[in-house]
Amino acid sequence: MKLRSKDILGLDHLEPDEITLILDMARDMKKIVQSNMKRVNYLQGRSVVTLFYENSTRTRVSFELAAKYMGAHAVNVSVSTSSVAKGESLIDTGKTLDVMGTDIVIMRHSQPGAPHLLARNINASVINGGDGMHEHPTQALLDMFTMREAKGGFEGLKVAIIGDIMHSRVARSNMIGLGKMGAKVCIFAPTTLIPPGIEKMGCTICQSLEEAIDGADVVMGLRIQKERLKKALIPSTEEYARFFGVDVRHLAGAKKDVLVMHPGPVNRGVEMTSLLIDSDQSKITEQVTNGVAVRMALLYLLAGREEN
Repeated sequence: MKLRSKDILGLDHLEPDEITLILDMARDMKKIVQSNMKRVNYLQGRSVVTLFYENSTRTRVSFELAAKYMGAHAVNVSVSTSSVAKGESLIDTGKTLDVMGTDIVIMRHSQPGAPHLLARNINASVINGGDGMHEHPTQALLDMFTMREAKGGFEGLKVAIIGDIMHSRVARSNMIGLGKMGAKVCIFAPTTLIPPGIEKMGCTICQSLEEAIDGADVVMGLRIQKERLKKALIPSTEEYARFFGVDVRHLAGAKKDVLVMHPGPVNRGVEMTSLLIDSDQSKITEQVTNGVAVRMALLYLLAGREEN
């Protein structure tokens, strides 16, 4: 089996069997990440470019490491020092990379739909590294991989997502992916940070933190995205932490083997307390490791699909 499209633009475009294929492949790739010899030649001769119009640490670096671990040539294009700063359009930038022999472009952009536009105009595969407030498919895939690794599957799981739902592309991708795989997603946030009609994505809006976490198998916090909070949607981070921040005592109503997750970076003491972040239930650092494995799987399935 192989992926049906040359691109990974969102979980909305992936079928459940494709998600399973990616997660199965990531399980094998994780063995490489955790080995003493992080070098295989699965993608020898292939080229991967990261093109990020927004800041990133985890996503960009994990993709670069994923490419290098598999023997591909990895190049990071810094938008601030590229021809983009001279006014070059997105399509022209993409076509330039395309004719240089690039096999895969990983792009992050503030404009929803930008990776879709690029994918339609170049031959190289495009992976969406986050587009505005739309989707972040690779983050959701690594989140799902983390859940499946600990829980064995998704059917019947209750996943509580707490935080800035309004601006979170991570939340949207997780709702789509988890819904397709049979999990139940419950959300809780200030009413000003809940988009109208979000329940149409299959999630349940809870009226309290306790309701969201009650019986939860997974509790996922979301970062307060200060860079996108242009209006006074919350009075202050201190008040947010008081009423919407998660700490150890809130887990009393969750399953005993509950997982604590966060896509990062975490604002300690705001979305979650340090005690919870560093607890035995926390999978936050493991999510980062799993991110490399999942992105290795995606690169392999896209760039190596003809040979393998």
